[in-house]
Amino acid sequence: MIAFAHHQLKARKVQFDFSGVPKHWIPNDAFSTHFLNVAHLVLPAGEFWFCRVYNKALPYIKDEQLKQDVLGFIRQEAVHGRTHQHALQYFKAHQINVEAYNRRMHYLFEVLLGEAPAGIKALQFKATEKLWLLTRIGVVAAIEHFTGVAGQWSLDNTSLDAADPVMADLFRWHLAEEVEHRSVAFDLFAHLFENEFGFYLSRQALMAIVLPILVKVWADGLRAICREDADAKQYARYNALQMLWAMEKTGRKTDHVPRFSYLLKASLRWLLPSFHPVHEGNTQQALDYLNRSPAALTAA
Repeated sequence: MIAFAHHQLKARKVQFDFSGVPKHWIPNDAFSTHFLNVAHLVLPAGEFWFCRVYNKALPYIKDEQLKQDVLGFIRQEAVHGRTHQHALQYFKAHQINVEAYNRRMHYLFEVLLGEAPAGIKALQFKATEKLWLLTRIGVVAAIEHFTGVAGQWSLDNTSLDAADPVMADLFRWHLAEEVEHRSVAFDLFAHLFENEFGFYLSRQALMAIVLPILVKVWADGLRAICREDADAKQYARYNALQMLWAMEKTGRKTDHVPRFSYLLKASLRWLLPSFHPVHEGNTQQALDYLNRSPAALTAA
């Protein structure tokens, strides 16, 4: 585990009022609005799953500093999950029905990635319990790589200054905390794996699985939202490749979403044996935003 300056991770109990958020909260950009809105559908089930998995990992952690980092991570992710869950009010206000897709996300995280491997109870054995836990911790580490990279994009971004301030602050606050805790998942996976070579191979194998699944999940979520929005019907026909191309074009033109090439380069850095998330973001920049975020200031 790479040594770097620690600070205590704390949960900021933010609240947002979504009652005045317009349907296309990024003005004149339905694609970027709904691309980012997918987070509200995926993250409630996903973040609460992170917390359950990490609570299971606590007894195996031998390093006290890492244990404190994991506890801080759990508290932050629980607030993230509740906040995005609360944001579902935005969809109801604009008559966007996302219940079917929400059920799919709960099935993914609560069943397929639950206590029984792939949701098959016949595969649930005491002897393989830790291995399945370690696999899920590796999945979290792969996902957190992208949330941390997206977080740094949001900190460098200025185009969202023109977006609805409530929703823009929600994403910036959340993504700043992703930068703040970007190393925890990777460090926990490395700590529990112990064998360095096996750790390297395992994290590459898991990333090869996680990346295409993330792309599919996001493309399906985008279609689910856009089918319900008469002003965004054209995006309801996008397959995964079309979504990625739209990300690239829109990101280059407006910076309203991260470019796919930006995320792809981050995936390539993951391949390096020397890779560590500490090099993927700027903690002070994240803390600077958290010290001026309207929601975080109110919570404080």
